[in-house]
Formats: sequence, C-alpha cells, structure tokens
Amino acid sequence: MTTTFVDLDVRPTLRDGGEPFEQIMQAVSALAPDQGLRLLATFEPVPLFHVLGSKGFTHEATELADGDWEVRFTPSQTATPAKPVPPAASSDATDWPEPDRHLDNRELEPPEPMVRVLAAIEAMQHGQVLSALLCREPMFLFPELEKRGHQWRGGFEPDGTTYRILVRVARNSEQVA
Repeated sequence: MTTTFVDLDVRPTLRDGGEPFEQIMQAVSALAPDQGLRLLATFEPVPLFHVLGSKGFTHEATELADGDWEVRFTPSQTATPAKPVPPAASSDATDWPEPDRHLDNRELEPPEPMVRVLAAIEAMQHGQVLSALLCREPMFLFPELEKRGHQWRGGFEPDGTTYRILVRVARNSEQVA
C-alpha cells in the first residue's frame, strides 16, 4: 500500500504563540486509511510522537536547513488502540501536600514548558509536589507524566488563560532499588 501525505504547516500558528494541537488532531482524524500527515513545525514535536504513536502512526523527523522540522506520520500496519488521557488525581485538596516547588512557564514557547516541568520533577523526591503555571493545557505533558508514574491534577484558573498543574512525584527507579 502506498501512503499519500496530507500537508499541515503549523509554523505560523506556533510563531504567533498559538497551540496547534487541536488543528493537528483534526487533520489526523480526517485522514483516509492510506494517508499520512506531513507536519511542518518550528521545533521537533517529540511529545506528538507518543500521542500519534498510540493512534497507530510511525514517524520520521527531519530537521530542515532553517531549523524548522518536517515530520512524516505514516499509518503503521497494526494500529495500536489509543490510550485515553489519564484522569487527574483526586480533586480532594486534603490528600495533597502543599507544593514544594513552583514554576511559572507562561512566557515560554513550546516545548520548553514541558521540558522544564519534567526536569524539575527529576530533581524532586518521591511524594513531593510541583506546581506549574502554563499558558495552555499541557496535552503533550499528560502522557509523559503517566508513563513515568506521576500523579497530577490541573485546570484553568478563574482568569481562563492560566493553566495550573500540580504533579506529585512518583518513586523513581533509583529510589525503588
């Protein structure tokens, strides 16, 4: 079977400070079984590899001469069922300790907020809580937290533009030994 690719250039959205995740997922949903997605982005969208991989796509990423990225998402022969986004941890505030560390990532461009959150968590101890402020819902961060076994809860603040996420650090492999 020959795969034809549908082009999606999200670089203008990213350069304007927007979040193209919904646009990407709509494009993927509209693909025919023999179609793939050729995505152009301003950075290598590593978290998207996991998200689309769970939907049955393989990827091939190439850095372009200007520092932008081209990624070809090709439907694999055997599709893997998509995992749902993990549910947030209990909303009962009494079962979570006060945050040990706070990050304000609202002024950063993707993927830097996710990178900073994951790096901060790696430096924390089991059971500690990280609080992070973000300018959008961190859809790419959720599967990474799930994969690492961390608990999280989050939501938009009353201003409607700030997303606050709390992450409770799981026991890492070094601590388990």
